[in-house]
Amino acid sequence: MTTHLPDTAGPLTDLERRVLAAVDEAAVVARAVELLAVPSLSGLETPAQELAAEQLARAGMTVDTWDIDVAALSTHRYFSAEVERPDALGVLGWYGAGDGPSLLLNGHTDVVPTGDANDWTSAPFEPTVRDGRLFGRGACDMKGGLAAAIHAVEAIRDAGVELAGRVGISPVVGEEDGGTGSLAVIERGERIDGCIIMEPTRLDVVPANAGALSWRITVRGWSAHGCLREEGVSALEKFAPVHRAVLDLERERNSRDVDPLFAWLDTPFAICGGRIAGGDWPSSEMDWLTWEGRYGVAPGEDLARARGELEAAVAAVCAGDPWLRDHPATVEWWGGQFIPGATHPGDPVVTTVLGSATDVLGRRPELRGMPYGCDLGLFRNAASIPTVVYGPGDVRDAHRPDEFVPVDELVATARTLALAALRFCGVA
Repeated sequence: MTTHLPDTAGPLTDLERRVLAAVDEAAVVARAVELLAVPSLSGLETPAQELAAEQLARAGMTVDTWDIDVAALSTHRYFSAEVERPDALGVLGWYGAGDGPSLLLNGHTDVVPTGDANDWTSAPFEPTVRDGRLFGRGACDMKGGLAAAIHAVEAIRDAGVELAGRVGISPVVGEEDGGTGSLAVIERGERIDGCIIMEPTRLDVVPANAGALSWRITVRGWSAHGCLREEGVSALEKFAPVHRAVLDLERERNSRDVDPLFAWLDTPFAICGGRIAGGDWPSSEMDWLTWEGRYGVAPGEDLARARGELEAAVAAVCAGDPWLRDHPATVEWWGGQFIPGATHPGDPVVTTVLGSATDVLGRRPELRGMPYGCDLGLFRNAASIPTVVYGPGDVRDAHRPDEFVPVDELVATARTLALAALRFCGVA
């Protein structure tokens, strides 16, 4: 399948057309296939990082690799992780040596577990192209976008362009559990004037994303032999009103006025309880239950106040129940904490991506906020770097069997990133 430049594209310069013509579908798919074949689950990212560093070098970039001191990084205000990493490799490549604007393209190599392999049409780590789609764990989230960025730099190099500034690529670890790799890049101290993160946006331009705070609620009961269960207290039964209160809080929080960028979503700041466990023996009354999940928060929201709302909702339920009043459920904040973030839509990195995507696609993309957490919040809050999210695929196709990314969106992303790099960094 060949993707042609649309007839309705804007007034491109001859140099821009030369760079866009250098983007090759087979090449971007090949880069993605290489990355997808490496099973880089959280905590096991080093082989994928090493491969990404090799791809950056092949693209003509100057590559810096280093062992991330996770213990030292863990003292940072914005550090967050759920997975222990005995080793973590930092990778950062740069193309261009000018002193003009510096643009970073950021993408993570860690992927979530595959689930039951029988639910996949083809093996999760055996990337396959079918019907114009590239399948494999991480295709959408987000090795496809990373491959598009690498090939975008290849296209700039192959077109013989010298930049007035620099374009960088940072393949990172640990995004799925809080952003260890991006925080390590920030702490590297490089000058970065703008950042593009290639998470899946369906080729829409995303200057804002929600945050996601991990929580754990524990409900206590009282054990008894199952044949006399009425002499115990069921933690499961005491959990039921807690569950209802959390759902009520979700509805209330999402009924408030929100940034128009998020108006396309019914529940932009979801509270999802995705894991539950309880009890020690099937024939004993359940004496404990834990419920874990993620708590959606809005850009600019006071995080301490947001946490307090969940704590207050649980406390109110406990106050109205004789057992829970004396044995209150507890709320803990643990694991991955994804900071929400936003960049002004008029910032140069946003307008550059929007204009470049418009010229590549022949239509103006939507400007949206995304409900998922990503490293945008880290770049904005930890380093004040203007950041925008733009990438191939739909987040609905991530974290599920038969994860895929459309091949034509990979190509469009590579072209948009190449054009954005030319325009943001300038040409020597």
